[in-house]
Amino acid sequence: METYQDIIGTLALTLGVGWASGINLYAALLVLGIAGASGDLALPPDLQVLASPLVIGAAGLMYAVEFFADKTPGVDSGWDALHTFIRIPAGALLAAGAVGEVTPALEVAAGILGGGLAATTHATKTGGRLLINTSPEPFSNWSASLAEDVAVFGGLWAALHHPWVFFGLFVAFLLLLVWLVPKIFRALRRLGGGILRLFGRRPGAPAPPPAVSGPGEPPA
Repeated sequence: METYQDIIGTLALTLGVGWASGINLYAALLVLGIAGASGDLALPPDLQVLASPLVIGAAGLMYAVEFFADKTPGVDSGWDALHTFIRIPAGALLAAGAVGEVTPALEVAAGILGGGLAATTHATKTGGRLLINTSPEPFSNWSASLAEDVAVFGGLWAALHHPWVFFGLFVAFLLLLVWLVPKIFRALRRLGGGILRLFGRRPGAPAPPPAVSGPGEPPA
């Protein structure tokens, strides 16, 4: 029978893997795999495969690729767009596996929660990077990417070793999202409006009607 501490640890791990997957999936897989292989974490049965040297090696290789892709202006946004179809399902699967041997209903609920968190963090990261890429200098990309890496490693470490610290950071993150997401959305709308004006159309303006040829004139 699970103790109170076990339940708290499982909840922190479930929230942590969903949240981290939307930011840097391969870093999350690397942390879980190394923690499981070293004995620092008793992985739930559905996640024990992450401790395999083959999985750790693949996650490490992909993390190295993402480390450089994520710090290159333009490439980072393309990488994020591609990973829309990878991070969100992976976040759902990891969260469902993190709850261990439970009822199917609870496992599905954990998957929904993990997928929702992964989608939220992924969308916030992708939108923020699109705005950062409007600046020609690369330093903001490097700073944002390094901050994300530190957040994922630090957040998962807290989830594994100090769940209550993680819960506090997680609440702070949710409050930050409430404040930040509307600003990102408005900035993206302004950016989209600027692009439309650049091509000679106002946002929301209808396309000009086709020219009508007069009698005896060739069609326009």
